[in-house]
Amino acid sequence: MTAMTPPVFQTGADYSTNTANALIHLYRAEVGKMTAYRQRLDMTTNWAVVTSAGLASFALGNSENSHATFLFAMFMNYFFLHLEARRFRIFEISVHRVRIMERFFYPAMLGERPDPHWHQLLLAELSRPRSPMSRADSLGWRLRRNYLWVYTAILMAWFAKLDISRSHEVAFTPRSLIDMAGIGNVPGGLVFLLVGLFYAFLIRLTVRATRDYPLEEG
Repeated sequence: MTAMTPPVFQTGADYSTNTANALIHLYRAEVGKMTAYRQRLDMTTNWAVVTSAGLASFALGNSENSHATFLFAMFMNYFFLHLEARRFRIFEISVHRVRIMERFFYPAMLGERPDPHWHQLLLAELSRPRSPMSRADSLGWRLRRNYLWVYTAILMAWFAKLDISRSHEVAFTPRSLIDMAGIGNVPGGLVFLLVGLFYAFLIRLTVRATRDYPLEEG
């Protein structure tokens, strides 16, 4: 009975043992970085959700508490959004490097013949790391994925707080809500205008968000 001969893979590119090991370790390191930043992204979103829920509970728990708490929640979530967008850009750098190796290195090891100049693309990404999206685009993507839902909940809770604070003798009308939105010497109309502009800015970021991947669309 003759022993079976193991198959021999003919690669489209010749890699020394040191080169192949270095690329494999680089791939593992980038996947590990992706995992770590994925957890950081989830952590920042959790901060935003917990902070929003806590501030909403405080504001709605007592009629004497100011509705300005919700405006503070909007500000805090914008801070978390910027922090998460920065982490998302770093996450996408590792995603791009991993995709380069999955697109060229491993197919070459399995017998395909990829573009022989793919190493230059990886070297360029290692020497001058760049994210496939701008800061504004990263803000838009995180808004689209998570934060628009958080901001929608805050806005609805803010309206509910204004309605709760309304005197029973005052009819429920848009005018009454605007009057109740005043903060100190700042009139309610100005507060509504600023909140409306802020939400319009967030929606614009969401609609215009794009990503530019050199290897693939979207």
